[in-house]
Amino acid sequence: MTQVDRISTGIEGLDDILGGGIPKGHLYLVEGDPGTGKTTLALQFLMAGASIGEPVLYITLSESERELTGVAKSHKWSLKGVSIFELLPDEDSLRPEGQYTVFHPSEVELADTTRAVLDKVEELGAHRIVIDSLSELRMLARDSLRYRRQILAFKQYFAGRSCSVLLLDDRTGTHEDLQLQSIAHGVISMESLSREYGFKRRRLEVVKLRASAYREGFHDYSIKTGGISVYPRLIAAEHRQRSVLKKTLSGIAELDALWGGGVDRGTSTLVLGPAGCGKSTIATQYAIAAATRGERSCVFTFDESVPTLLARMKGLNLDAEIHLASGVLSVQQIDPAELSPGEFVSLIRQSVTKENATTIVIDSLNGLLNAMPGEQTLTMHLHELLTFLSQQGVSSFLVMAQHGLLGKDMISPVDVSYLADSVLLLRYFEAEGQVKQAISVVKKRTGGHERSIRELKLDKGIHVGKPLLNFRGVLTGVPEFLPDGWAYETVAKGQ
Repeated sequence: MTQVDRISTGIEGLDDILGGGIPKGHLYLVEGDPGTGKTTLALQFLMAGASIGEPVLYITLSESERELTGVAKSHKWSLKGVSIFELLPDEDSLRPEGQYTVFHPSEVELADTTRAVLDKVEELGAHRIVIDSLSELRMLARDSLRYRRQILAFKQYFAGRSCSVLLLDDRTGTHEDLQLQSIAHGVISMESLSREYGFKRRRLEVVKLRASAYREGFHDYSIKTGGISVYPRLIAAEHRQRSVLKKTLSGIAELDALWGGGVDRGTSTLVLGPAGCGKSTIATQYAIAAATRGERSCVFTFDESVPTLLARMKGLNLDAEIHLASGVLSVQQIDPAELSPGEFVSLIRQSVTKENATTIVIDSLNGLLNAMPGEQTLTMHLHELLTFLSQQGVSSFLVMAQHGLLGKDMISPVDVSYLADSVLLLRYFEAEGQVKQAISVVKKRTGGHERSIRELKLDKGIHVGKPLLNFRGVLTGVPEFLPDGWAYETVAKGQ
């Protein structure tokens, strides 16, 4: 297969999606509604070329050089090496003597604009060019045939000089310009999705890239100080590797006994139960235990602030701060109203691939669900994420709060129990005039586990008691007390 000479777009995540960058010497269309970041992407593309000594040119038909410089300053950029060529109507065009009387304005202005663009390209010898925006050329051309011929002429001209060109289109037309997409060598579509609360979710899609493989589908991106960051969609199949068969221990012998000796490394565990029953505490215990062994662990919390989590852990004699100070444990608070699902997955990938984390805690899936546009999307994201973590040999713990406190009618906001390799169930139950907590393992794909239900106490530590042999119906919340010896008689009779 012929090796394709690619050039960087200046955006690492976008280069990853494109298979290393865009093929050199072609014309590309970048389309999106106003405010989606087309200008920012174009400037990053040109700055990447300028940084390696290439002559680059920004041809603007709609924004002034002052406005573009303002965009650069907002990102703390220097446009040194980036030539900006303005082709805006001047003040003389507003005067009566400046109006055309014999020729139609488009016949004069389109020809003048084209000539000015080509002269500037020849003068500079540009390797990378941005034309912003096509809506101005579309209006100058008046009809679709003339507009298409003009774009084809540009394409042939730039191809003969091995120029890599980005055409920016703000979609101000009444319909999608499919004829322009057919002309371009590649098409990148950018869009923003409004939500009822919080930031707009931005995503892009590579619609087309001739003779090149690329990662299909939508990919989240964000615009922050410093430019556009693109978060490629996670495809677990691209990260396959054999994980080491090993146990992940909690540091609590009775809890490890429930798992038949511990949670298997490289598996996912769903910690399920009502609010306040100790789910976050159990999951965080695994992260602290890993940090105590010198293994890197990360906790991503949606529902609780970091100071509150640390104070709660300290009240249970779990000193997380010492591990935070050493850097072996990290706790990040996630705001679902300000973070896209793609960016969140990117944070986890970075923790695993760059920081070598072996234990990941997501607390909770309820918070993650609020960042997702729909239940089906959450399931797909989690499937790829959990598969990726498993292939990397990472033990992951997912916390999910169920609706309700007592009884057997508690429900989950979304059913992801089938995705997890193991499920740890926590419940409240009434006994001896008190509300107590129970803990049990109800699923483990990778081997045997204890099937008993034990009492859980959170009092200056995590305490897992003996099996509740004298109760029946603990998971209903209102168990029936049974006399001593009942359990042994039942077992002897084979009941």
